[in-house]
Amino acid sequence: MKNSDIQKLISKYLLLQDLINLEPVTWLNPNTTTLEVGLPDTGLCKNDVEDAEQRLQRFAPYLRKAFPETQNGLIESEITAIPQMRKALNQRYALDIKGDLLLKKDSHLPISGSIKARGGIYEVLTHAEKLALEAGLLIQTDDYGKLFSDEFRRFFGQYSIAVGSTGNLGMSIGIMGAKLGFHVSVHMSADARGWKKRKLRELGVKVVEHSLDYGVAVKQGREEAASNPRCFFIDDENSKTLFLGYSVAGGRVKKQFETMGIPVDEKHPLFVYLPCGVGGGPGGVAFGLKMAFGDHVHCIFAEPTHSPCMLLGVYTGLHDQISVQDLGIDNLTAADGLAVGRASGFVGRTMERLLDGFYTLSDQEMYDLLGLLNREEKIQLEPSALAGMPGPWRVTAHADWLKRYGLEEHAIHLVWATGGSLVPETEMAKYIATAQI
Repeated sequence: MKNSDIQKLISKYLLLQDLINLEPVTWLNPNTTTLEVGLPDTGLCKNDVEDAEQRLQRFAPYLRKAFPETQNGLIESEITAIPQMRKALNQRYALDIKGDLLLKKDSHLPISGSIKARGGIYEVLTHAEKLALEAGLLIQTDDYGKLFSDEFRRFFGQYSIAVGSTGNLGMSIGIMGAKLGFHVSVHMSADARGWKKRKLRELGVKVVEHSLDYGVAVKQGREEAASNPRCFFIDDENSKTLFLGYSVAGGRVKKQFETMGIPVDEKHPLFVYLPCGVGGGPGGVAFGLKMAFGDHVHCIFAEPTHSPCMLLGVYTGLHDQISVQDLGIDNLTAADGLAVGRASGFVGRTMERLLDGFYTLSDQEMYDLLGLLNREEKIQLEPSALAGMPGPWRVTAHADWLKRYGLEEHAIHLVWATGGSLVPETEMAKYIATAQI
């Protein structure tokens, strides 16, 4: 964008100067609407989510054989209370939140140890199913456990998958694709963690490193796929399949809450805090939550101060037509999974009226929260997974907003932990040592 255009934007959207100054900000979306009004914007419906759940059920016999660590073929994580962390953060922020503080541990999802196990693995499975059905090797009423065989590995070995990633999506797609037998290329940006690259290479995945950021990695992955008719490109920015894979989480959270005896209704609103990179993961989860809980759930996205791409896109209404680099923001953050300069236009436009807000936080805040969670609850996450942790206090600080929407009742605060269980001990020790607590 031209400098003159940027200056006009700054004069029109006052929050932009704070973003440029790398100051932590909170923006509660004034354009949020009801699910009934906002759903047509998405082009998706509850049936789409149910279709995704059914596909995962079909693949459960395969996943049970290929990955015994799954819950009988189910890729799911627990929800746990973190009362000591709540007490520590009440003191840290000098503000007592109302309601329960819970942690959704997608950080410990089986197979790839991050939220990307939902969307990334689902898209690989969807592609594999399509190829096998078209080849007449599979029908939907089959026991999909038959895919765990040399015959199918040889069949999928005729095909390739490519993806651009900052780390965790590449991990999920690489692990799942390699297990099925695909040739997988993961184009990784400069900020991706070295241990993630090593892990993928150990599995036989081709890792292509790029000196620049996420956008370049995606561009190169897309070009590789375009040159090979047997190569399928997984597009984190625009894929509805990825989006729907994530969305299955909504119904599963509802079932978990029912088992835990936690009501979500007008008097017990649910607030969910989701770390956001390009937007596919949190966008899909938020959509699924809306399908499950309707207007009683309120989703807030959290981003690093150096990479506030989704906030920037939704706040200005420009979506993928503007990047943080256009504002002179460097997109350099320790939260590698969130190091994205330009948000998904598909997710931004789909979800902009169904999201309640956004906030940003510094890298040091993420490290500090990482150290606190380790100290108070003995739970270890990677830095980006802590982005959602300050959310309850950010929202509670805006009493007028809560009152306006009648959200002063007993709330449930669910922080979505997005990754960390596969981090090597030496790396985790470095993270913890960086905390200033």
